[in-house]
Amino acid sequence: MKRRAFLKLSAVAGTSLMIPHMVNAADIDLSGVRFNSATYQKNKAQVIMIFLYGGPSELAGNLTNIEAIKKASQSKYDQYFRSITPTSNHFWQEAGGTFMESLLASGDLNIFRTCYSKVREENNNKSHGKCVAQNQRGRFVGEGEGIFTTLGQILQKEGIINQNTILPFVTMEGESGFYGKGDRTVPGFLRPVGVGKNLDNPYARGSTNRWYYYTEAERQVPGYETNTTAAINAKMDQLAQSINEEGPIKEAFAQRGKLEDFINQIKTRPLPAGVTYPDRNSFGAKLQTAVKILTANPDTKVISLGNDGLGGWDDHNDARNYVTRMENLFSALNAAMTHIKAEGKANEISIMVFGDFGRNVNLNSALGWDHGNNQNFYLLGGRNYFRSTAIIGETELYNPNRLNRLYLRPKAGSYWFEPLSIAATIYKIFGVENPEVLTEGYGAIDGGLFV
Repeated sequence: MKRRAFLKLSAVAGTSLMIPHMVNAADIDLSGVRFNSATYQKNKAQVIMIFLYGGPSELAGNLTNIEAIKKASQSKYDQYFRSITPTSNHFWQEAGGTFMESLLASGDLNIFRTCYSKVREENNNKSHGKCVAQNQRGRFVGEGEGIFTTLGQILQKEGIINQNTILPFVTMEGESGFYGKGDRTVPGFLRPVGVGKNLDNPYARGSTNRWYYYTEAERQVPGYETNTTAAINAKMDQLAQSINEEGPIKEAFAQRGKLEDFINQIKTRPLPAGVTYPDRNSFGAKLQTAVKILTANPDTKVISLGNDGLGGWDDHNDARNYVTRMENLFSALNAAMTHIKAEGKANEISIMVFGDFGRNVNLNSALGWDHGNNQNFYLLGGRNYFRSTAIIGETELYNPNRLNRLYLRPKAGSYWFEPLSIAATIYKIFGVENPEVLTEGYGAIDGGLFV
């Protein structure tokens, strides 16, 4: 969508209408960041971030070691799970594996099986809060702002995002650590705009002609209730201009109608021919909306999604529903990639999927998995900047002979990376040449990934 066809958003419209005027972010030194505008322009990167809160098991994407796991596990896998069928690439067929194979065959999926934290292993850190904060901020130490708050500051510093940019950051999960705040004030237009799966329009007044739009005297005039929506909006816009003082609120109300039209254009954007999302999969509805926003609006750089529509991933007990959740997740991802390619955006848009941490592979007495470390990082699309490197990383089963501790770790000599490298990868695709200065020295994911 062309910006001028929408409007020239003022600083007021960019903040007052969407979010609180100013927010706090940690004081991060950006002076050492080397930014390459040519890389930014070439990549045209847009990201859908899917964070699986609770820490998903890696087994859906890695059954390489399943026979050894079955023999060593406390509870018996074959007696509990209805079926565990490895695909040709060792995905769990019933847990999204068929879709993974399809995405892999079409060159749309990279799966890293060894996102592993040596730092956490050495410090015995497997708590939800700390791991989520570290993953979403790209740092082990301290709190500070999240990855996307930092990214926004960089893009603003480079003159790419300003008060005229349309919806640069969108969240479909509410507030999260990705947009974490610290001590330094930054412009409100860098904060995310929250939308729901049905793209409910926050700027619409509605189409119903309601009595409370009128004064008591006006309601005495016969036929007042037959006024059109346009007439009501004109009345309310005139009222907003007459009762508000000069300044941000008044100017923001002046833009309301144009903002409403913009959201409605995205909402009514039809799916390309042949694109269908799975029925009865509400996560798929969220993902469809995210793809619609990105394909309609190149100004949007990032959309973040959470667990809504899938359920949580903290499978300490009764882990059988994990299979259904993974199937729902990857059926939606498969549809999303079909959608993205049909819109001609597979080069620009990438989808990233990971969570708090991995889980042990010991099926415990409660028929679940306890907190672990090694996890899968799923990466789809983004062909302007990512190669199709397919499956990266090999694992081995490790048994420390402690109660409930049976887990996978990177095989000796296999490529692996700390979770902070995901943050560095995000910074890199948006043009940062030395992302390690923002991530405690951990660089972007390697393994031949980058074009």
